Amino acid sequence: MKSQATMVCCLVFFLSTECSHYRPKVHIKDEDTLQNSEGKLKTGRVQEKCHGPCTSSSNCSQPCARPFRGEIGFTCNQKQWQKSTETCTSLSVKTLFEDPTGVSRLSVASSMPLAVLDFRAPEPKSVAQGILRTCPLDYACIIDAVKASEATSGNIAFIVGLLKNISMDLSDHVTREKMKSYGEVANHILDTAALSNWAFIPDKNVSADFLQSVTWFAGRLRVHSESEDVVDELFIQTKGFHLTHNTTEKSFNFSTGTRKNTTENISGIIEIPRRELRKLPPRGTSQAVSLAFPTLGAILNEAHLPNASLSRLINGLVLSVLLPESLKEILLTFEKINKSRHARAQCVGWHSRKRRWEESACETTLDVTNRAKCRCNYTNAVMSFSILMSPQSAMDRVLDYITCIGLSVSILSLVLCLIVEATVWSRVVVTEISYMRHVCIVNIATSLLIADVWFIVGSNFNRKGQDYRWCVAVTFFCHFFYLSLFFWMLFKALLIIYGILVIFQRMVKSRMMAIGFVIGYGCPLVIAVTTVAVTEPEKGYVRPDACWLNWDNSKALFAFAVPALVIVAVNILVVLVVALNTQRPSIGSSKSQDMAIIMRIIKNVAILTPLLGLTWGFGIMTLMEGTAFVYHVIFALLNAFQGFFILLFGTIMDHKIRDALRMRMSSLKGKSRAAEIASLSPNNGSKLMNR
Repeated sequence: MKSQATMVCCLVFFLSTECSHYRPKVHIKDEDTLQNSEGKLKTGRVQEKCHGPCTSSSNCSQPCARPFRGEIGFTCNQKQWQKSTETCTSLSVKTLFEDPTGVSRLSVASSMPLAVLDFRAPEPKSVAQGILRTCPLDYACIIDAVKASEATSGNIAFIVGLLKNISMDLSDHVTREKMKSYGEVANHILDTAALSNWAFIPDKNVSADFLQSVTWFAGRLRVHSESEDVVDELFIQTKGFHLTHNTTEKSFNFSTGTRKNTTENISGIIEIPRRELRKLPPRGTSQAVSLAFPTLGAILNEAHLPNASLSRLINGLVLSVLLPESLKEILLTFEKINKSRHARAQCVGWHSRKRRWEESACETTLDVTNRAKCRCNYTNAVMSFSILMSPQSAMDRVLDYITCIGLSVSILSLVLCLIVEATVWSRVVVTEISYMRHVCIVNIATSLLIADVWFIVGSNFNRKGQDYRWCVAVTFFCHFFYLSLFFWMLFKALLIIYGILVIFQRMVKSRMMAIGFVIGYGCPLVIAVTTVAVTEPEKGYVRPDACWLNWDNSKALFAFAVPALVIVAVNILVVLVVALNTQRPSIGSSKSQDMAIIMRIIKNVAILTPLLGLTWGFGIMTLMEGTAFVYHVIFALLNAFQGFFILLFGTIMDHKIRDALRMRMSSLKGKSRAAEIASLSPNNGSKLMNR
């Protein structure tokens, strides 16, 4: 469907086209020091960089700073050494089972060779034996050592290996307590402060191994109650449900943040349709387990991409679900992280064996500004799902081209319209009603011209936190002048009614001018100021991704949409009144006369419709979900070229203006001819000779 934001963009280019993709906002310098808010070192740092010449494709390595073991690899890029890999680790099987005093709690650890204890990936049997001896019921004995470690690339790889070993060797009877401990360990390396370090792990399959290990372990969880919230960490959540043949419909609802200390959570919903639940055995109880990862999408590397240069960014939670084998279809709803108008969604499923996102696993059933809905096929190989940020579609590009071209034509047409009005003003405002008609045209053109200029300022404005007030100002002026356009259209419609129905009463120019400016500028000013006063205290006046009226939170967009649509409805009534009162066929009229009358009615409607903004009524259709693309194109065309319509129907097609222009041109030609004759006359020539 086309979202509200898309409708607003078509509504004379209101929405900015800038799209900022979601990426982990972590910057790595050459010194490779990443610090958190408390100043703790997050990676091992070398004592100094590589020495020697830096030539293309050359590599070097340096040892990690103590107490880390391992090395950091560098690659020459643009004549500078840049970090490419890192294996710095402080974890080992020995450190996992040390008490706070540094004494090992395992005899097995003390008897192991040092090479085994210091190796980056934990030895499976050692981990299993250590946990079984120390904390077999809840795995809690390894949590403190993991949380105390820095999230270096080497430590991340070690912890992934640790989780993998636990999944393979200790997943026979997974209890709620074991799953909670497992989730705490996984949460440590999913922290936003650790995301950038995943890129330097030499094994590029480590993120896929992590997802597979976590889902395998969660699949062995025993759900005891009807509904359980098992793991509720910031970067990983796990829920479990009981399922039966008679269950109506089951949903897993997740809401979690993408970074610490944030109130802006993103949500996701997994639904199991009723028709799928009917596939369960009539008797007995089954279970379903689901997981949500807000940051995993940023680090989940794909292997064997057809085109490695394509950037496939995740724009929502990664949702994993483990169901009975008889269930094959699920429904998912993802809230988008990037809610820009061009952040199109592509529903995908992660194929665990191919290690890549499969578009064929899901179907996108709804794609709006803030969320996407998917219908996905569940298999043993595809159990995790998310939405990719698709590149701008061809349909979007068509609308953008229409908008850009239409905006240029509109501004040029409005400037030309004002020039023509100024040129012929004294010749066409001979009566009160013609005077007011041209006052309306001038103010309609001026309001739309100023609104378009403010739109250009807003659409090219890079909205940042420190520029919030400027964005509010841009939005206010766009709001005010677009409303002024509508209210001057309303006043022109009232003038038409007045000219038709009030025939014998003379119009008082000063009074009508006062009424016109109160309606044309006073009403929009009241609406715009009131909207700012009501919504701005809660920071709800502008959108988070563009300088235009907010819709998702405060519904400030109603302050534009409601007056505009009401005026459109009034203008439709005006067109009907004009058609009925000016084109009534007489009794006994012939078919040719009837056809001529019909043609005059069509002409009246064709002239009044674009001038009075009736084409904006197509905006109602674009508000509906699933609206055909053709309606959006028609709506964009009619509104983007409205400045041209005002020039064509309000100025050029007026025969009085054309006559005035011809007279003006004839007058200018006559003066030019007279000046030429005067310059060539004998008397003038003799004067020149005398000089």
